[in-house]
Amino acid sequence: MCSPCHKVAGLVLLLAIAGCEREEREFQSPPPQSGDAGAAVLSTLSPGSSAPQATPSPTGRKYNQNAYHISEGKRWFRWFNCNGCHANGGGGSGPALMDEKWIYGGSIEHIAATIRQGRPNGMPSFDGKIPEQQIWQLAAYVRSMSGNAPKPARPSRNDALNPGPAEQQRDPLPTVGGAAQGPR
Repeated sequence: MCSPCHKVAGLVLLLAIAGCEREEREFQSPPPQSGDAGAAVLSTLSPGSSAPQATPSPTGRKYNQNAYHISEGKRWFRWFNCNGCHANGGGGSGPALMDEKWIYGGSIEHIAATIRQGRPNGMPSFDGKIPEQQIWQLAAYVRSMSGNAPKPARPSRNDALNPGPAEQQRDPLPTVGGAAQGPR
């Protein structure tokens, strides 16, 4: 039969299991609302101009702090051949994404606006070509490339053919030009 010690141990185990909090992951995010701060970032910036101070949007923060969204952004970066211009983030015919210089602003809202609207002299617009969720995932991954995403959310290992250390191993870089902000 059960001794009192077994009953107490069973009760302690039951309470320990009930008290555990499990991480909840959101695999399908609802699309951002049209009034979202990320959609309001102006596309009229020219290289060298000061980027507007965008209020961080809840949508941007959600994508920037979520490991799943950042890893999906890494996959889209490869699938959409962003490497063709950005050379795995090191810069090629497109600007480098692993340094502290951001021409059009380095906040997730500015990066999403750049992906969505494109930029003169090379960056195509992806508005209407890929879903809004993928734009935000790409923007979150691009921020993680320069170390500007929370360390627990950044990819922890590097895939083949990517130069430099894995995103999680990179130190956050201060942004020069634009209104980039560090991890939140």
